[in-house]
Amino acid sequence: MTTAQHSEKTISLKSARRASLAGGVGTLIEYYDFSVYGFLALTIGPLFFPSDNPTVSTLSALAVFASSYLIRPLGGWFFSRLGDRRGRRTALVATIVLMGVACGVMGLLPTYEHIGVAATIAIIVVRLAQGFAAGGEIGGAATYIAELAPPGKRGYYGSTVSIGSTLGFAVAAAVVGVVRLLVPADQMATWGWRIPFLLSLILTAVCLRARLRVEESPQFQELKAKAAIVRSPTLAALRSHPLSVARVAGLAIAFNGTGYFGVAYFAIFLEQEGFSATGVAWTAALCIALATLTYPLAGKLTDRYDRKPILLAAYIAFAVIAWPVFALLIAATNLFVVGAVYFVFMFFTGWSQVPTWPLATELFPANVRYSGIAIGYNLGVIIGGITPLVAAALVAGTGSKTSPVYWILAVSLIGVITVARLPKTAAKPLPA
Repeated sequence: MTTAQHSEKTISLKSARRASLAGGVGTLIEYYDFSVYGFLALTIGPLFFPSDNPTVSTLSALAVFASSYLIRPLGGWFFSRLGDRRGRRTALVATIVLMGVACGVMGLLPTYEHIGVAATIAIIVVRLAQGFAAGGEIGGAATYIAELAPPGKRGYYGSTVSIGSTLGFAVAAAVVGVVRLLVPADQMATWGWRIPFLLSLILTAVCLRARLRVEESPQFQELKAKAAIVRSPTLAALRSHPLSVARVAGLAIAFNGTGYFGVAYFAIFLEQEGFSATGVAWTAALCIALATLTYPLAGKLTDRYDRKPILLAAYIAFAVIAWPVFALLIAATNLFVVGAVYFVFMFFTGWSQVPTWPLATELFPANVRYSGIAIGYNLGVIIGGITPLVAAALVAGTGSKTSPVYWILAVSLIGVITVARLPKTAAKPLPA
């Protein structure tokens, strides 16, 4: 190997690591901002959606959590168009700025007690802004990392997208846990709930610095040099690659429809079962974080054995463990049992999520990759994202605490059907 070749390889690996870090850290912060709301839903509900029935306030807060997913396709269209026309880096900087500002504003909102229904409207608008930003984030991060990853290692390097998005929930849970520990219970609903939102401004500044330092994707630079940029990338993706868009949507339904039990619903469920909010937050944070340590292994396995067998194993596993998971959580009397269940569930969440992102990038050519992933994912995540609301509504409507199992079974089946006819893509070069 010549010095020039060695230098080129070193620079390539350095760029890949930097892209992986910037993408993963940015996704972590975006999902921290996005998920803090879920961990504070029981506190926020009565402040912005007052009702004599606590269940109504909780369902209202979860409905707003779900509503932010409805605007994600619009955000996905806007930022993916920006990413496919102006550059991946430009879009990823824009998403993190909007999400960070929106989260900071959330922490400053006056409550219903101060400005009445205007507070309810304001929190809905801010959540919609967060959903708009989130719509462009994870697909862009997956695209950017895949385009700089070494051949045959897109799953391994791309695992930072799943690590970041999942750790975002863990960090949110940990921060909420610390705040609940330090702030007196009677002050939590007064001002303590604002702290996790306001902290996002500091985290956003850190991530923004990292993303401003990364280079543009070589594949995008090549498209620009060849004048091969598409004027309407979303329309081009829908017209030329409709099956790929549908596959990404199916995978998004499946892994969000299962994963959101671990990162959002279980915390609410356990608090309603009588566990302390602080204990639940810390248990969730620790077990989610421990589970993400296994995600690089899932990335290596998906590079070695392809995406399909790992995804099939994950969704079959979810179908098998769904009922035992709820049975154990209902019967649990201590957080050690809860923690074990949490870890197992989030372990399989990694197996379903990690292979999805490199696979999605491999289904589209470079000129519509960001847009194809964004539109497919954000259409699918609407269904997956309403998981906490559906689960709470099923329990309230049926009176059965295990009724959310049917939702897990349904979305897992969608995952199996979507994966069943997938082509092998891991060993092939990323489409140009």
